[in-house]
Amino acid sequence: MLTRIIRTLIRALAVLTALLLLSSRAYPFEGPLYVKNQFPLFLLSDPPYLEKASLEDSFSSSFFYSSIYMVRNSSQWSVGLDMELAELDLRLRKAIHNTIELGIDIPFLSLNSGIMDSFLEDYHRTFGFSDYGRSSRPRNSFLYEVYKGSNLIFKTKGGNVGIGDIRVMAKKTVLTGDPVLSVRLDLELPSGSISDGFGNGTPDAGVALLLDKRLGEKIMTYTNGGVVFPGDLKWRERQNLREFVYGAFGVEAAIWNSFSLLGQVFVQGSPFPHTTIPQIDRTAVLLTFGGRYHSGRDNFEFSLTEDPNTAGAPDFTLSFSYKRYF
Repeated sequence: MLTRIIRTLIRALAVLTALLLLSSRAYPFEGPLYVKNQFPLFLLSDPPYLEKASLEDSFSSSFFYSSIYMVRNSSQWSVGLDMELAELDLRLRKAIHNTIELGIDIPFLSLNSGIMDSFLEDYHRTFGFSDYGRSSRPRNSFLYEVYKGSNLIFKTKGGNVGIGDIRVMAKKTVLTGDPVLSVRLDLELPSGSISDGFGNGTPDAGVALLLDKRLGEKIMTYTNGGVVFPGDLKWRERQNLREFVYGAFGVEAAIWNSFSLLGQVFVQGSPFPHTTIPQIDRTAVLLTFGGRYHSGRDNFEFSLTEDPNTAGAPDFTLSFSYKRYF
């Protein structure tokens, strides 16, 4: 009896494995999850993200919702951030002669007091996690102010909705097949309101290498490495931002013919000069898990992003995206 059960299980596993392999051979890998660092200070300087090297024709809309809390002081800086940030990104991509991709990203932003403080307080209390002082402030209150020494250099009341800095980009393939290697250039235009915290008031630029590599028939990996050259930050006192490097790695696994699981890690340096506030000076790390469902030309994806390094990133970010291929 036991032998028969074992044989039945082996056959079932063999059939399941065969189905996965058959479906994955026809599976169109769609790229990593679209996730940006929503930390307000870093969002002002052409925030990079993990992207596939292959080209596409598409339109997508992505919604991000982040919870942010960081109140820290040093001998040189004082930074107070207590908010929830919502962003809607509209992105258009167009491939030309299968060698160059042109694109534009148009973000819409809103910084608000939010509604999640009660939930987060219960969550931290239940599992014994530190709340980093969040409970010392009134629930669902808004704070965004930055001092340099004793001088207030930025403050906003929040609650407004507006366009952020628009980004234009160009991607050129260097290698095709497996792997795919591309070079990406982008320019971020100063279209966002400085007073609302939606932009820095100057152009930013970035360059990156993108690599797509298969691991077998049902696994695709994505690797990016690049550098961003942010412009100056036009607050009450003009701040010189510094260039920073970043790197990212992601894996897409074909689970079924129309569904995949994705995981990725993103690492970036700080665009600010040395503030002596570790949560700003340290390397920011984003860890993201999510899934994607595709049906014909339509893609739907969701993800959750955490900050394991507790520096230069939101406490967490939820994102939902829809993409339509032409």
